[in-house]
Formats: sequence, C-alpha cells, structure tokens
Amino acid sequence: MVDLALLNLFSVSESVAMEPHLQIPVAGIVALVAVFFLGALLATKLSIRLGLPAILGVLLLGIMVNIPLFDSLLSETMVEVLHASSLSLLLFYSGLSTNFFSLRGLVLFGVLLAAGGVILSSCLLALLIWLVVVGVHHVLPSIPSLPISACFLMAACLASTDAGATISMLKNVEKFVPKRVRSVLQFESSLNDPAAILFLTLSAGIFTALNNSNVDKFVPVAMEIQVFLRNLGSGILCGLILSYLSQYILKSVLTSRDQVLVLGLSIAMASFGFTTLIGGSGYVACFVTGLFLSNNIYNNPHITHELLEDSLESFSSMMELTIFLLFGLLFDPSNVLMYAVPGVCIAFGLMIVVRPLSVLAFRRLSPLSDQNVALICWCGLRGAVPLALTYELARQLPSVTGLAGVELLNLQDYIKTLIFIVVIVNLCFQGFTLPRFCRWLGSQSVPIN
Repeated sequence: MVDLALLNLFSVSESVAMEPHLQIPVAGIVALVAVFFLGALLATKLSIRLGLPAILGVLLLGIMVNIPLFDSLLSETMVEVLHASSLSLLLFYSGLSTNFFSLRGLVLFGVLLAAGGVILSSCLLALLIWLVVVGVHHVLPSIPSLPISACFLMAACLASTDAGATISMLKNVEKFVPKRVRSVLQFESSLNDPAAILFLTLSAGIFTALNNSNVDKFVPVAMEIQVFLRNLGSGILCGLILSYLSQYILKSVLTSRDQVLVLGLSIAMASFGFTTLIGGSGYVACFVTGLFLSNNIYNNPHITHELLEDSLESFSSMMELTIFLLFGLLFDPSNVLMYAVPGVCIAFGLMIVVRPLSVLAFRRLSPLSDQNVALICWCGLRGAVPLALTYELARQLPSVTGLAGVELLNLQDYIKTLIFIVVIVNLCFQGFTLPRFCRWLGSQSVPIN
C-alpha cells in the first residue's frame, strides 16, 4: 500500500516543487520515507523505555516533523489511498486475529462487550462530549460549542479500543493478567473496529437525513437506515464470497510459504476495493474475509491460518505506524493549548465513566471475577483506528452539519484537535497506570485468575 502510494506520487513528476526555487527529487522523497520509518522505530523504543505505549512516540514524531514541506508531498488523493489501504488491512488483520475458540465460554460476553459496548459507549460519550463542550463554552466563550450530530460522529471515532497498545503495556506484568482476560481484550478490540465504523456510518446517515429534511423526517431517516443495512449486508455477503474464493486460492494456487504475504495483501485489498465499488461496506468485507479465513482448516501444507496471520502481522504494524505518522504530519498542533480543557475533560470522562459503564453493563453475562472485570474496565486504550476515522468524519461533516467554508474548516480542526487530545491523554495516563493497576490487583488476597 505504501509502495502503491509512492508510485502514484512518483508518476506525477520526477520532482516535487515546494516553491519556485526549491525542488525535492524522487530520491529525496524515498530517503524521507526511510528516515520516517527509522525514526518511528526509535520513537517506539523510547516510549517503551519511558513506560508508555509504543504508538505514542510515533504519533509525537509525526507532529514534531510537521512542516509545510509535506503539504505538497501529501496530496488529497494520496492521503485517501493511505487511509483506506491502511484501515482496510488493519480490519483484515483484526478478522484474522479473532479466534472464537480462545474465549472458552466467554464468546457471548466478548461479542456484547465489543458490539454492544461500542453502541453504548458511543451514545454515552456523545452525551458527555456535548455536555463538556457546552459547559466549557459558557465558561470560556472563546471555545466553540459542538452540534449534537458532530458529538455523535466524534464519539463513534473514539469508540474503538486498541488491543495492541494494551497487550504491549501488559507484557511486563503478564503474570498478573489471566490468559482469559487477554483473550477477551484481543477479541473485543478485533470486533469493535468494524462496529465503530458501522456506528459512524449509521450516525452520519441519520443526521444527514435529519439535516436535509424540513418537514417529514421519518421517511429520509428510514431510507438512510435501509441504505445502511443494504451496505452492511453487501459487505458481509462479499466478505463471505471472497473468503471462499480466497480459500480456494490458498489451497490450490499457493506454491510456497514466501507467497503468503503477497496473497494476503491481495485478498485484503480485493475485499475492500470490489465491495466498495458495488456499494457495500468495504471495511466490513475486509473483517469478514479475515474472520472466516482465520477459523478454517487448510489442506495445503504451505498454509495455515497461523502462518497467514504471522505473515501479515509485520505489515499490519507498518500500516499502524503509517496512520500515526500521517495523522501527525497533517495535524496542526497550534490549537492544542486552546482546546486543552474540553479535550482533557472528555478524555478523563471516557476513562473513568464511559468505559467502565460500557463494560459493567454486560457484567452479569461474564463468568470472570470482579477483579478481572475491573482490569477490563481500565484496559480501554485508544489507538490507530480513532485517528484514521477522523478522515472519514471530516468527509461526513459537511452533509451532517450543513456547514461550509471557513466555518466548516474550523469545526473540522476543532474536532480533530479534541480527538488528538483524548488519544494522547488516554495513552499517557491509562497506559502509564495500567501496569501499576495490574500489580495492585495481583497483590490482593483474592487471586485474579
């Protein structure tokens, strides 16, 4: 995907002009890409040494090197290609890493925690965001408020958790974390990515219908729900069809293990591209394809679902790094201090109120101990998906709010800044305290296993 984006860039010209007197040759662009990824690895190592999630350092690296140079390098088309390809691969890998058999009696709790938790946490968080921004606006009139429709879209972006960040923070305290809890966290994160995207799509459709209808609002809302269900059904159906075709290819065409990565990437891109072209949900198709590929047995000795997952793991990590770097390069940090108050309030409300309530709502269906559930309540780190979804949110805002021009740009910057602050505070505070919370639970008299 990165190679494709680079080829698209290179085909435009042999050099990129910033100003009449300044040009960057293709070799310089390639060198910049290398420096960025090497810098991302160094930032990852530094973050781990500081006891913080690795992805936090990558995000901050992108912001530190955010200079006008990249406004010319990163065209709107390239940004869209990078976002779509990265997010589709992450969802495909989420499907591959979803293992129903690992839950052992926790499937119902895991499904409700992921799907139902996204809906519940999005609604609660939307209400919290609206109350915070309205309250802050009354106290500090210079900070704008937000329409309730934008609050729902923002909440949908922040609904997805990141198991990768959580598991990486738990590595040093594995003896205090039961294997079943890790399985639940992994399963929840894998399933709530497509659930958050679906909720974002549904919310955008409903509020668009409400915004464009002056008299009878029921009919356009019902039509939007019908379109949503059709896209969802098409995504699931295409995912199933492509998973069966992929199984045939994996069993019959694959001749060596070194072809697994190429074939896996092709399957992920085909799932997104073909499904989107016929009007379905490409992201759902990616997840469904990966999900069914991971829960099947293959006769080809060159392929197992574990091999497919392991082959794509490194590339999935690369796409996650790409999302964080891309967000940092395109993000304007000049408004962070201005919007720090509502952003921090929303972040702590998400961690202390919304996340625990969305977990405790399904507590009766869980056989886990109270300590295990408490640990799950505190394991709600946000990661790449919320940042990637800000691009989709920005595309939906004009039709949802009816705004345009400078007013729309200011609203987009405001929401993007709030999401950035929430993710940063969440990764720093919750990521820093999570290992200590695990040790505290492990020191209690009642075992957490």
